[in-house]
Amino acid sequence: MEIIYNKKMKNILLLLLLLCFLTNCSKDSYEEKSKSFTYFYLTNEASIAETQIGTGTFDPKGITIANEKLYVCNGDVLEIFNAVTLVHIKTISAYKKGIKIIPFTRISSVCVDNGRIYIGSIDSRLFVLDEITNEAISVIGDGDWWSTFTHVFGIAVRDGLLFVKEKETSIKVFETSQITETSNWNLVPIAKLNSLNGYEEIYSLDVQDGNLIVAGRNTRSYLYYNIAAIKANAANSLTEPIKPITALFDATPIAISFSKDWAITSETLGGINYVKLYPKAEFMKHQFNASINTSNILGKNDFGTIVSVAQLNDHLFLSDNTNKNIRILKLNKSAITEQN
Repeated sequence: MEIIYNKKMKNILLLLLLLCFLTNCSKDSYEEKSKSFTYFYLTNEASIAETQIGTGTFDPKGITIANEKLYVCNGDVLEIFNAVTLVHIKTISAYKKGIKIIPFTRISSVCVDNGRIYIGSIDSRLFVLDEITNEAISVIGDGDWWSTFTHVFGIAVRDGLLFVKEKETSIKVFETSQITETSNWNLVPIAKLNSLNGYEEIYSLDVQDGNLIVAGRNTRSYLYYNIAAIKANAANSLTEPIKPITALFDATPIAISFSKDWAITSETLGGINYVKLYPKAEFMKHQFNASINTSNILGKNDFGTIVSVAQLNDHLFLSDNTNKNIRILKLNKSAITEQN
């Protein structure tokens, strides 16, 4: 009986080993034949048009979001909305400090940083307001074409530095500490940058990972300026402006904004306007493999010229100057498993 039992046990062990082998092969085969992907896509959520502001036309240009408020450059005024509910909060139409009143005209760009709102005007001025009270702090430029600022076509503010895109190929760099309640309008920049091309177009700028990134629409590239290098070469750059590292491709960049995970851009190619989301880490390495690349939403409502972009949580805000609205899109994510 003992011999028979051992033979049976050996047979059972062999069968178990065979089953384990077949099971492992089947598992490996399945894993080799299947792949998992995360798929991102956009859906329409809402829009802001002239009906939300009561009176006047809607001519949206630069936008930004800070502390759940959406700031929109709208022709000659700055509109402020609740970025969550989209309720209109107020319209600011002028810089008012004591008896000094300067009406806003042709405002192009807006940034919020460290308790201040920075508002750029094509008509040779940059206004600085308190973020909470909206009271005037200071103004740079005197409105004269030939003075300090010829025009302001784009701004970015981060970590104590203010970057101002002017006409032609000029970007001036200031320290925000230069701007005080009593500072002169004719501030001297600490550094100058060369945008290679450009004339009188609104530009989009943002700061990420110690770099100023410019959507170089006239160079058909994104322009990368290392901020540490700007500081190190600031004095010399006043004579010979610093040139960027460029990343060329077929499309024309129009807008750029960084969120936690994404480089959000708008680009044009062949007369078609696209919104693209690039993984941020790849974008900073000049690897332009967009996770989202679309000219409309589900085949409808083609984008116009998107001059500025922003993100709040899972919502994108697009300043569509062609269609005169702010489009709010939801960023969706789905997991997909494909079998070969």
